Amino acid sequence: MMTMAACSDVDLIEPAPSTIEVPSADVKDLNIVDKSATPETKALYANLWKIQQTGFMFGHHDDLTYGRYWQYEEGQSDTKAVCGDYPGVYGVDLAEVMDDRSDSQKEVNAIRRRCIIDARRRGMVVLVCAHLDNPLTGGDAWDNTSNQVAKEILTDGSATQKKFNGWLDRFAAFLEDLRDDQGQPIPMVFRPFHEHTQSWAWWGNQCTTEQEFIALWRYTVDYLRNAGVHQLIYAISPQMDSPKAEEDFLYRWPGDDYVDFIGMDCYNGGVAATLSVNLRMMQSVAAKKHKPCGVTEMGVESFTDAKYWTQQVLAPAEGRKVSMIVTWRNKFVNGDETDKHYFSVYPGHPSEADFVRFYNDGQTLFSQDLPDMYKLPADMKVE
Repeated sequence: MMTMAACSDVDLIEPAPSTIEVPSADVKDLNIVDKSATPETKALYANLWKIQQTGFMFGHHDDLTYGRYWQYEEGQSDTKAVCGDYPGVYGVDLAEVMDDRSDSQKEVNAIRRRCIIDARRRGMVVLVCAHLDNPLTGGDAWDNTSNQVAKEILTDGSATQKKFNGWLDRFAAFLEDLRDDQGQPIPMVFRPFHEHTQSWAWWGNQCTTEQEFIALWRYTVDYLRNAGVHQLIYAISPQMDSPKAEEDFLYRWPGDDYVDFIGMDCYNGGVAATLSVNLRMMQSVAAKKHKPCGVTEMGVESFTDAKYWTQQVLAPAEGRKVSMIVTWRNKFVNGDETDKHYFSVYPGHPSEADFVRFYNDGQTLFSQDLPDMYKLPADMKVE
């Protein structure tokens, strides 16, 4: 997640309706990146497409891991504490599973593993990002001081490539050990190199050329498939904070054979019209590509709007065909009330009552509303 960029209100000129498409229930055949994907992964992929006709899943990053006033307590959730139900989507960052922080984060990674298994037991969808450290400089994900990182990863035999491969191997091992109660791998929507449209990351537009980014994406997907990882749905998630056109969603597009899911991270500064337009653009791209879509990150940091959920989320999503809208995290403040890094509801927030209205709306889907997301619908085929 990048620090939210405020967005002033603007005059929005939407394209003529004839240029816009919506994901259709008539589409019954989908193509998935990993042709060896597990049956449960293919089922999830089909249901991500199909559920767009019903409504959208509400999601919250790290919802099962910690909240504003608690952390690492099994069964806890800021969402559930307010509305009585868990989100439909659980977002989690697995960078610390993958990179050189893994040894020092073993306890937290075990908690992440437990939360993913808990989410699967509840029928939720797991959405994974990775703020990976810089494998060349040793800095963090925000270290954009070198434009050689992707180039070095893509150089056969380089030290940076060997390190990055080791991180992917750790990821593969973590996933191999991550299974449901029937012993099957737990499917996840994985968005590597998210917000690639921005300059902040070592994989972003300041540090990579278009060709390097595309090659890095394909290298990562190919490596994981060859390593035997067959439970991932690969999602691209450009950052779309201001009103965008369809072509913006195809910025540095890795190819239809390398992307399953069209997402966006939309920190729109509370401008509902911006979210509405971008949802419309995203669903049109998704319809033309025959790929499900959704908002993979959004929110307004430290918001206090008592009607935020119905006016700033539900209203702009009205009639849009997207599978999920996922808010960023509520940081555990550990008694420091001056820390306002939160993006969703929690007990005591001014929007509590409005969130319950949001929860009760027929368009929003939470854990208890979901069909079996891991069973292939009888009328769908995924190849």
